[in-house]
Amino acid sequence: MPNDIFALIGYALAGSVPVMMLGALAMRLTHNRSLTTSMVVLVLIPTLATLAGVIAVSGMMFTDELRRIGVVLAVVTTVAVPTAIALGRAQARKTVWERQMLEQERAAERSRRELVAWVSHDLRTPLAGIRAMGEALVDGVIAQPETIERYAHQIVHETHRLSAMVDDLFEMSKINSGALRLSFEPVDLRELIDEVTAANQPTADHAQVALHARQPQTPILVAGSDRALTRVLTNLVANAIEHTPPGGRIDLSAGTAHKHAWTCVDDTGPGIDPVDLPRIFEVAYRGTAARSPAATDTGTNSGMGLAIAAGLVQAHHGDITAHNREVGCRFEIRLPLLDPQDDE
Repeated sequence: MPNDIFALIGYALAGSVPVMMLGALAMRLTHNRSLTTSMVVLVLIPTLATLAGVIAVSGMMFTDELRRIGVVLAVVTTVAVPTAIALGRAQARKTVWERQMLEQERAAERSRRELVAWVSHDLRTPLAGIRAMGEALVDGVIAQPETIERYAHQIVHETHRLSAMVDDLFEMSKINSGALRLSFEPVDLRELIDEVTAANQPTADHAQVALHARQPQTPILVAGSDRALTRVLTNLVANAIEHTPPGGRIDLSAGTAHKHAWTCVDDTGPGIDPVDLPRIFEVAYRGTAARSPAATDTGTNSGMGLAIAAGLVQAHHGDITAHNREVGCRFEIRLPLLDPQDDE
């Protein structure tokens, strides 16, 4: 009896081990393929190994019992393979999702580190200026009335810079945390462009930059927040003014194409270094010197204007892109066009 058991074990091993080895080879050859393929191979290996072991034990004699076992294994395989395919696809989607989430977490962590480094540098600069001028006034080092007035104006200017930075930090934190809540309504992009152009005209005149708007006669309706979209265009125009040299030109244009509304802000500045283009909308990313903003008389740049614009556009289910032209660069916004019936 023991000899019979050992013989059965030997025959079973002789039939199943080669199948297992072939299965391992198949797994090695398909390791670069989809997870679904691997799941199917994993299901087939034990099933075929079991069938080969049973055939070896039966002495290659296809009896009724062997046929019954073969039918059972065939039914099990018929059920198991589609299940493995479904599970493989589900696991593949989960793996891809987990990988994407991990990459997003790493990008968010990198962005947070850069933001902390930026805050520690850029907020310190106006604070140091305010402190120095305030101490000079308190200690009576400055006595001339015109100098005192100049210091006072400079302190107010630096305070506005700090206030703008804090506001931008608050806006950016709401965007990144998903706490941004926008109330959508039908908005005509032409009206927003007119308002933004008029509001930024004094700044453009002060910078000796020509600011113009070109738009069609028909309304361009999108579903969005008037305040948020105004902020987007204002940030893009302010960025263009800051990087356009005196005597340059900035053009705002709008139109529709392929069920989308588009708005472009074109400038005649130095353009954007190709190395910086993929990161131009990241928080506090300054890039190379050609597009690195400095605190000037034209505004209170916080370094987050483009990142805020990108976040607000994404909240409107739109896209924002930047690319260089032959002279200067173009920032383009694309938003889903509002169906006229939705305006009723």
